[in-house]
Amino acid sequence: MSAGRILVVDDEPQIRRIMRTALTGAGYEVDDAKTGEEALEKLREYHPDLVLLDMNMPGMGGLTACREIRASTGAGIIMLTVRNTEKDKVAALDAGADDFVNKPFSTPELLARIRAALRRVPASSQSSAARIRVGELVIDFVGRTVLNGARSSHLTPKELDLLRYLTSHANEAVAHRELLQAVWGPDYGDQVDYLRVFIRNLRKKVERDPDSPEYIATEPWVGYRFNGTPEPL
Repeated sequence: MSAGRILVVDDEPQIRRIMRTALTGAGYEVDDAKTGEEALEKLREYHPDLVLLDMNMPGMGGLTACREIRASTGAGIIMLTVRNTEKDKVAALDAGADDFVNKPFSTPELLARIRAALRRVPASSQSSAARIRVGELVIDFVGRTVLNGARSSHLTPKELDLLRYLTSHANEAVAHRELLQAVWGPDYGDQVDYLRVFIRNLRKKVERDPDSPEYIATEPWVGYRFNGTPEPL
């Protein structure tokens, strides 16, 4: 059985060949594209579980391609980049990526990041309902949407996992490390800035006023807390 379907998007043929060999050897089905434009075409017919996307490509840039891909699919997205600045990492996450990997990278590191991106938080006994309501907020875990008043927003897979974990621990302070390891896996824990970007984007979709959050509160020096008592629908 396949471990999942991956679309590799990179303008360098050698990189595509290397990744195809490594990924098929790890049990994944692999297709590739050399441009963002080609990647968008292949998405419609290939339906990957994950996209490995180079940030620096001619034509449609990686960030633009990421936003377009995220708008049309719930697949995981990992950005590949030679850049290693905080600004570039934040830009990748803001564009809808679930993670980023710096070039050059080792095969074990890449496979670990892929497993983390494909990882899904299981529903606990407290969050097993397909839909829940908290005040005026309605969360649809199956449809991956949140409805606050008249505004509906679509969640990325990792945003959904974060929200599921927070609501399953409603009214509790959840530490940064606990959140990172619950959602991304045991290799994560110290990437607080990384988590902060996801929480900021999640608040834009959940809160009426992201600057004065009603539901996702910051616990200074600790982590985050979801306010309210979820009711199954």
